[in-house]
Order: sequence, then C-alpha cells, then structure tokens
Amino acid sequence: MIPMSRILGVAAVLLWVAALGRDQFDGWIDRTKLPVLAIETSVEVLDRHGALLRAFQTSDDRWRLSASVADVDPEFLRLLIRYEDKRFYAHSGVDLIAMMRAAAQGLRNGKIVSGGSTLTMQVARLLEESGTGSWGGKLRQIRLAIALERHLTKDEILSLYLARAPYGGNLEGLRAASLAYYQKEPRRLTPSQAGLLIALPQSPEARRPDRFPKAAQTARDRVLSRLVRAKALKVELQQGAPLKAVRRDFPKLAPHMTERLRQEGGQRVRSTLDKQVQSKLEQLAAAAVRGGGQHLSVAMVVADHTTGEIVASIGSTSYANDKRGGFIDMTRVPRSPGSTLKPLIYAMGFDKGLVHPETIMSDRPMQFGSYAPQNFDGRFRGDIPVREALQSSLNLPVVSLLDRLGPANLIAKLKHAGLSPQVPGGQAGLATALGGMGLSLAELTQLYAILAHPVGAKPLSATDERSAEIPPILSQKASWYIGDILKTVPRPSLAGDKNIAFKTGTSYGHRDAWAMGYDGQHVVGVWMGRADGTPVPGAFGGEHAAPLMFQAFERLKGRSIPLPAPPRDVLLLGNANLPQPLQRFTSRAEQRGVAHDHPKVAFPPNGARVAHTGGVVTVQIRDGAPPFTWLQDGAPVLTNSWDRQAQLTPKGRGFLHVRIIDANGRAAGTTLFIE
Repeated sequence: MIPMSRILGVAAVLLWVAALGRDQFDGWIDRTKLPVLAIETSVEVLDRHGALLRAFQTSDDRWRLSASVADVDPEFLRLLIRYEDKRFYAHSGVDLIAMMRAAAQGLRNGKIVSGGSTLTMQVARLLEESGTGSWGGKLRQIRLAIALERHLTKDEILSLYLARAPYGGNLEGLRAASLAYYQKEPRRLTPSQAGLLIALPQSPEARRPDRFPKAAQTARDRVLSRLVRAKALKVELQQGAPLKAVRRDFPKLAPHMTERLRQEGGQRVRSTLDKQVQSKLEQLAAAAVRGGGQHLSVAMVVADHTTGEIVASIGSTSYANDKRGGFIDMTRVPRSPGSTLKPLIYAMGFDKGLVHPETIMSDRPMQFGSYAPQNFDGRFRGDIPVREALQSSLNLPVVSLLDRLGPANLIAKLKHAGLSPQVPGGQAGLATALGGMGLSLAELTQLYAILAHPVGAKPLSATDERSAEIPPILSQKASWYIGDILKTVPRPSLAGDKNIAFKTGTSYGHRDAWAMGYDGQHVVGVWMGRADGTPVPGAFGGEHAAPLMFQAFERLKGRSIPLPAPPRDVLLLGNANLPQPLQRFTSRAEQRGVAHDHPKVAFPPNGARVAHTGGVVTVQIRDGAPPFTWLQDGAPVLTNSWDRQAQLTPKGRGFLHVRIIDANGRAAGTTLFIE
C-alpha cells in the first residue's frame, strides 16, 4: 500500500506542473500579437431614413460594408451560430469537443477532413488570411482565437465575422452580400435567404461565378437540411426550390450629390435625401429626354424650403462620359436664367413701394440708352397691370422697373441670398432682368426657396449641418404678392394643382429651359438643355420644363401644401382704390419722354382716308412725355391719358382733325378723311 504522504507529494508535483503549464500557456497566449482589427470599409451615403443611396468600393476594389450584430436579423444570427458553432457563447475561442472530434477524424484519415473551427477561429483565419489545411495553420488560429476572446466581447467577435466573411468575387461581409444578392439590408431574412448567406462563406465552389447558381443552391440546401434535422428550423425544406438570388450592382442614386458628400469626409454619411423620391425623379428625368436626341439632358433640385433640406438632386439623366455630358453636375453649372429672375425684381419693387400687383405699367417700345428690349413674341400690350405683366412674362415692364431699382441692387440682393451671380464684364446692366448673367440651378432653387419662405430661410443643403439663417432679403408682404401672382399663371395641360406658384424661363437661343415652382413646403427647380451649351431648337420653359416640374411635385407627394395666408400689411385693393403713387408706374424712359423730342402720330398718316368701321377710329402716337391730352376737332376727349393710342368716334363722313398734347406742352396732329 502506497503511503498517503507519497500520494499527496505526487499530487502536489502534478498540480505544480499543471500550474506551471497553465502559466506558460497563458504567457504564450498573452504574447500573441493581435493583427489590426480595423479594416477599410466602403464609404456609404445614406438617405434621411438610413437607406443606402450609394456605396463606394474600398481602395482594394472590394465591396466591404460595415456590419454589426445590431444590423442583422436575430434569426439569421441564431441559425448561423447553430450551424457553425453551437457552443459559441460557452467556449473561450476553442470548442474542445469539436476539436477532439476533428482530431480523431484527422488521425484516422491522415489529414483534416472535418471542421472543429469555431466562429472565433474563423475570424482569426480571416484576420491573418491563414490557411486551414495544415496543423500549423490550425494552431495559429487556436492561439489567436483564444487571444481574441480575452480582448473582445462575443458580439464584437461576431461583428468581425459579419464584416469579413467572403461571399464571392469582391464581396465581403454579410451586408454587402445581402444587398448584392437580395437588394435588401440583412435586418429581415427568409430561411432560404439566410441559408444561402450562411452557406457561401463555407463553400468556395458556390462562390464561383461560373458555378452560380447551381452550386450555391446545393450549398444552401445542405445548410437548411442540417438545420431542419437539428430542429433549428421548423419548416420543411423543399429540395430544388429556386434560389431567387441574382447578384446585382449596388445602388448608385444621386451619383453627383453622393460623390460630393463622400468628398466631405466620413464613413457613413447621413444625407437629407429621400431614396424613394430620388429614385422616382431619376426615372422621370430619364423618361423626359427620350426622343429628344442623344445630347439633351435634365437636372432637378427638390428641397423643403421650411427647413433647407434637399430631398432630391439630379445632376444629369446619366452618370457616364457620354454625349449628354453625364458626368457634369448640371445643378452646379452657371447658365443664363432667362426670365426666372423677374419675380425677384417685382418683389424688390413691392418692397420699395414702387409698384403693387394692380399697378398699371406700360408695355410699349422703349429705349434705355442704346438698349431696346423686345418681348419674346415681338408684340406689345400697351397698359397692363403688374400681375398680368408677370404672369405673361413681359420684358418691357420688368426692364423699366429694374431701370428704377438699379441693376447693381439686383446683384446685391442675389449675393445677400448666398448666390454667386456671374455677370459678363463684371458690370450688371438692364439685360440682367432677362437672364443676362450666370446662375446655377442649385442657386435658382435657393432663390425660389427664399421667395417662398423669406423670413427664417435656410441655406439649402443635403446634410443636417447647415449654417445660420439667410438674412431676409424680402418682406413677407412682397413674398405673398409674388406667390399670389404666380399661383394663377396658366398651367400646362394636365397640371391642375392651384397651390403651386411657378415661373418658367427660356434663355437666349433656346439654350436653357427652366421651370421653378413652390408650394407651402417644397420648392422644385428643373433645367433642361445641353451640357455643352448648344441651342436646343424649340425648347421652351413653359412647354418642356414646366410639365416636368409639375410631374415632380406629383411624385414628391400626394397633395400640395397651400401657400400661406396674406400678412396684415398686404393691400387687397383694386387699382382705382390704391394710393395715387401706386396706381401707375412711370418708367424713367417715360419720365424722359421716351422722347427724342416731340410726340408724333404713328398711325394713321396725315391725310389718310379711313373707313368709318364700327363707329370708331384708332389713332396711335409715339414719343412725347405722358400723360397726354387728346383733342378731336378742337374739343378735348381724353385727358391725363397714359395710353399711346386712342379710339375716337367721328361724327360722320368728312374731315377729322386730331391733336395730341404731351405733359411738356408739345403737340402733334393729323387730319383724316372719314369715308
């Protein structure tokens, strides 16, 4: 019989040896040099709801999207752990039971024939890119796996696996695979989808493009069969069920805007864009240029003018180096704004007390030094209210108003609004009223956001980081007048929404067609033309850009938001009830007499024989300084008249003597024979 003292001595020696071995083992693990755990992931630009707008490949041309346990369907994680490492939360990096089973099989077969790797060991292999076909490689994984378990939580280890698992080609990580194969985030996955995404990292054959989808389907079925047998899945597997997984390109919505946001920095950039609205409007823009030639392009900006948030931005109908200039962001390129600045000029006139929407203005030929503007259609309307002048986009009234305001003041307003107008020669002239400068679509949309929301206006931005409010450049009264006028502009066919105030514009030579509109919340800007600036014959803002703008509003939301109610200082009066200075606007040209010197009868000529048709005879004059006094056969028939034509009523057949006296006492006359 062995003495108890010897037994105790041997036991003590064994414990000492075990402790020494444990200490040596712990020291060996502690000396493990951990690889760099951080890895470059794709830059992502997200929409306002967190949906992916666009991802960018890493510097090594991989799609590697960041993923964590919180990003993934819990059911997928349960199935992954049950299939790959059912004792994941119990072991310390190595599953001894699985390792002994694998070692026994390896000894019997002379090589490694089954797993035994834990998820932690697989992470170690992915981190070091070490092989699994040798005992040396397995030993390195064991050492690193245990070291990882001592430094990281289980969720952190699982997140490393989710971010690095290989899924074929240049796809790495669960999120990249789920988005590529199923076009969805991995927050909710069907059993079939989960089965494929569990199988692919463990099946190099299934990841090969030339073997997909047949090998992938087999690998998925193998995973699901095992999970069903293990009672981890309650559904019965339908062998041979279609895979329904096709690798597609990653989304590339708002490519011009997302490229700018990426350059601003950050790994996951949260934007104010709305993915659904952006997608709808990109489809709308692409459809708008079909049939318009290979060079025609469209750009759009949609923003919430109450917050300054850009909801959608389309720089071009393509994103390629093509004939449309798809790589050029046409929301940022300065172009002639055509007539789209007219509302601002009238708003400035309202604030200066020069005009009211019902003020009468003259739409007649005028000379401003050497500048003699014409209306778009070459016609003149005579005396006309400001409201109708703006709605008809007449040129002479707005140029005469800008002549009183001063072009430099218009440029100053634009700059105070945060815009950068590009004026040819650096000196603004009256032609700026008709588009004689350069502004971008983004800047025009900002301007119309201010017209819609003049006090407390925000700079338009696609991120939540916006600068301070824009100092007011207009009063709420002037803003309301403009909205009230523009919301009753005749609509294109099928555009019946009366809550939208809008203005169109066409630049010289039909190079740019514009439509700018807003309701009580959103502003939409549309540009149509060619990126190279070549004219597009027949392109008009009203006929081409305006319908597109109204369609954009329809896709933006179901119902438009009404414009605000009038402020207290608005004058809701007709012309006759306005204060005397607001009843009629007198341009500087009219104050100078428009006149080269004396008034002259333009029609009919002296001595003309005129038919007595309808009982009236029309007489027109030019030059002279209004107001005018009209005399017929020596008797005054019109006094204090600002019109340059009059309809006179002859007493009958015979001679008719007409005389006109201007404000400076200068006279002109004609004698007609009435037949």
